[in-house]
Amino acid sequence: MNPLNSQPINQPFSTQAVPFNLRELRGTLRHQEPMHAHTTWRVGGPAQWFYEPADLSDLIQLLTGIPPDIPVFWLGLGSNLLVRDGGIPGLVILTAGCLNELKLVDTQQLYVQAGVSCAKVARFAAQAGLTGTEFLAGIPGTLGGALAMNASAWGGETWSLVQSVETINRRGQLHYRTATDYEIGYRQVIGPQEEWFISATLQLQPNPIAANKAKIRWLLEQRHDKQPIGLPSGGSVFRNPPGHYAGQLIEQAGWKGRGVGGATVAEKHANFIINSHHATAADIENLITQIANSVEQNFGIHLIPEVHIIGIYC
Repeated sequence: MNPLNSQPINQPFSTQAVPFNLRELRGTLRHQEPMHAHTTWRVGGPAQWFYEPADLSDLIQLLTGIPPDIPVFWLGLGSNLLVRDGGIPGLVILTAGCLNELKLVDTQQLYVQAGVSCAKVARFAAQAGLTGTEFLAGIPGTLGGALAMNASAWGGETWSLVQSVETINRRGQLHYRTATDYEIGYRQVIGPQEEWFISATLQLQPNPIAANKAKIRWLLEQRHDKQPIGLPSGGSVFRNPPGHYAGQLIEQAGWKGRGVGGATVAEKHANFIINSHHATAADIENLITQIANSVEQNFGIHLIPEVHIIGIYC
C-alpha cells in the first residue's frame, strides 16, 4: 500500500485536493513526484507535493497559504540527501532554478541566492577576481545546502565567508541575520527554528583571475583523482571524527567494495556509497548502519552521518 495516497505517480491533481490556495501562485505544483529524479543517489519514493516556485515573491505567496500541520522540506540539487522508499509526506520546495540570483554588490562582496550551485559561485567569484570560494567548485550542491551544513572542503568553509544571510519562515516572512545569530561548527549550523536560507552576502578578497582559475582546476583534479565522480552517490556519507578520517576507518574495517543489495562502498574512497545496481534507499540506509556499527565495534569510534535521511519506510 502506498503510505501517502493511492494516486499514480506524477498525476496532476485538482485544486480541490490541494490543502492550500493555488489561485495566486505562478510556479509548478506536482503530486506524488518521484524523488529519485531529484537526488544524486537516484533513489527515493514520491513527495506528496512538490513545488517549483517561479521566483521569490511566488515562494512568499506559497508559504503564506500553507497550513501549519503540513511538513515543509527544502530541496536544492539533491546531494547529501537520502529519501526513504516510502517518500516524503508534506511539501517539498525546490530552490534550484528559482532562487538563482548571483551578483557583485561591491568590489569584494557577492550576493548569492540559495538555489545557485556551489560550482557556479566559485566560477563567478574567480572570474570577478575574488578568492575564497574556490573550494565550493567541488561541492555538488547549492549555496542553500552549503549554508545549512557549513559545507567545507580542502581547507575552505562556507560560514567563514558569510557576512549576512536572508532567511524566510513558513509564514513567508523575511529576516536578515548575521553569523552571530548562529552556532557554527564542523558540518553543523544551529540557528532560529523554522527559518530557511534565501540568500547570503559573502565577503571575499581580491586575487588575480588566473590564480583563482588555476586553484579551481587543481581542486577539481584532486577531487576527480580521489572521489568516485560520475557515479550515483550522495557525497561523503560520514563526518570525519576528531583526529580521524571516516574513509580510512571504513577501509580499515574492511568495507571497501562491499555492500548491501544494490549499494556498494566505493573502491576509490570508502566514505562514499555508490548506487551500483538499482539500489533502494533501504539498501543504502542499511549499509550506512552496518558500516557505523562495524567501525564502532572495531575502533570504538562513533561515526556520525552527514547525509540527511528523511521520509518514511516503504
